[in-house]
Amino acid sequence: MKKILFILPVLIPLLYSCSNDNSAYMKTVTGKAGEVIVVLDKTDWDGETGSAVRDVLATDYPMLPQREASFTLINIDRKDFSDLFKAHRNILFFNINENVADTGVFVRRDSWAQPQILITVEASSAAQATRLVGQNSELIFNAIDQIEKERISKASRKYEETSIRSVVAERFGGSPYFPKGYSIKKVTDNFFWASLETTHNNLGILIYTVPFDGVQFPTLDALVESQKKVLQENVPGMFPNTYMTIYKGTTYTGEEVPAMKSYKYKGESFVEVRGLWEVENDFMGGPFVEHVLYAKEQGKLLVIQGFVYAPKFKKRNLVRQVESIVYSFEWAENFQNK
Repeated sequence: MKKILFILPVLIPLLYSCSNDNSAYMKTVTGKAGEVIVVLDKTDWDGETGSAVRDVLATDYPMLPQREASFTLINIDRKDFSDLFKAHRNILFFNINENVADTGVFVRRDSWAQPQILITVEASSAAQATRLVGQNSELIFNAIDQIEKERISKASRKYEETSIRSVVAERFGGSPYFPKGYSIKKVTDNFFWASLETTHNNLGILIYTVPFDGVQFPTLDALVESQKKVLQENVPGMFPNTYMTIYKGTTYTGEEVPAMKSYKYKGESFVEVRGLWEVENDFMGGPFVEHVLYAKEQGKLLVIQGFVYAPKFKKRNLVRQVESIVYSFEWAENFQNK
């Protein structure tokens, strides 16, 4: 893992440094998961500034079987931005005024509600606001994306199925935090499967190990082939000779899947793999996201994989849910006591 992207750890201190100390007395945020209120006069929203915002926040969510925007944007004219909207979960606020003294993009947590993110763009003109959005695109996107995942992770810890975590930790030396509603489907010495099943969808978390030579991290192709063997042995389909596997090919947008990136988060180096899964000899499938890290046991890599099955339904928010569980993984010695 030679190329490490320091994204989330860089973002966290900035967000908390601007937080409000009175959060304990605030109301809880409103709005649906993935929504962002953009406070921007309609003329600018219909112009280049609004276009720049959409280029950052309304781009396609990566590696889904159908097109979905990363965030749902709601434009509110500044004169209409009343107290009713101030409790929203994600707010991108534009202050465009020729008398602005301190221009830039500023991030604050819990200004009017909690857990809330408020991103303010201070600019002397619409043209400058457009430039600031482009120059700070990663900051804006990551700030909102991170807090969306944090809200889910916080709920997972607050309403946790603690018995599941202990089962996983006993076998792998660590575990994610599973929210209530998840139940264990399969457990072996080297494989674990928990799921949350409803009438319309199925969210699953798979945890297992694959071989590692202890020297060279495997290529994506080699990693996928190792995972395919584990999935074939442990995740059967509904009919004989059917089983889960990883799809290799392109999405509707031409993205090559699966794709792998290297990260470092909370001091842990890992690779993230995103892509699509399918059932061999059947027509089931959907998106998945996973983290692969060095296992406690030498000669193995640990895979924490979240997948979504939701035919005919949108999947963006569901992927964020399983991804938040994957991100919550901790080694047993670091478990947070409730």
